[in-house]
Amino acid sequence: MNEGWNDIRDAIQGDGDGLSAPIPDHWRQGRTCYGGMTAALMYEAALQQVEDLPPLRSAIVNFVGPVTDTPVLTSELLRRGRNVTNLSSRADVGEQCVGRADFLFGASRTSEVGVDFPAPDAPLPEECELFTPEFTKPMVPAFFHNFDTRLIAGERPMTGTEGYIRTWSRHMDPASRAGTGSLLCLADVLPPAALPLIRTMAPVSSMSWIVNILSDKPETEDGWWQVESRLTAAGGGYSTQVMRIWNTAGELVVEGMQSIAIFA
Repeated sequence: MNEGWNDIRDAIQGDGDGLSAPIPDHWRQGRTCYGGMTAALMYEAALQQVEDLPPLRSAIVNFVGPVTDTPVLTSELLRRGRNVTNLSSRADVGEQCVGRADFLFGASRTSEVGVDFPAPDAPLPEECELFTPEFTKPMVPAFFHNFDTRLIAGERPMTGTEGYIRTWSRHMDPASRAGTGSLLCLADVLPPAALPLIRTMAPVSSMSWIVNILSDKPETEDGWWQVESRLTAAGGGYSTQVMRIWNTAGELVVEGMQSIAIFA
């Protein structure tokens, strides 16, 4: 079996001057590394380079340039407050910054506010069709084969009239299905929500990604997450989308937004 998320994470090595982990070809997306992997590696670098961090609450990730080779990962503590710790991580290839992430870690506290956003109804994963039918597998990015993804609602790329995709998804590697890093790696699995509306083969590129995590310890059954991406607006070669992830209990665990460059 190809290396899963856990294998890549465990291969991180280095010292305070920088950490690195080689990116296998099967985790690539064109000439770059899959964005979820890049974000998860910067998160893991933060955990290794800054001690005693509370749970991750939010990340703002900028995909600065293509990750064409092994990235060097560094983190800087910006402020450690009573409840919230702010730090910045970056990935560099040679002299070029290729990724930047600002992470907010926060301890839980008692609050009188509690609001839920339950998951839409969905069949069980085994009752859903594979998102990638067999004949289309050679046409999808290499990284996508590291995930088991099943279509619940919406449309596949180049086939729809609505910018909406909802799936069940999990890591193919059973050992890679737990933990916040695993979830962050998976959270960018879906193609941009604008792709069902496009009728020609054309490049797309994630530019920035905001991720809010609503659980101290994200958990789900058998690694399955219900992942949704909805186009909200597009024009001038760019789009914006809202992204949500629920666990198998129907609890909202991740909500985010992403900016996409579209060359069609």
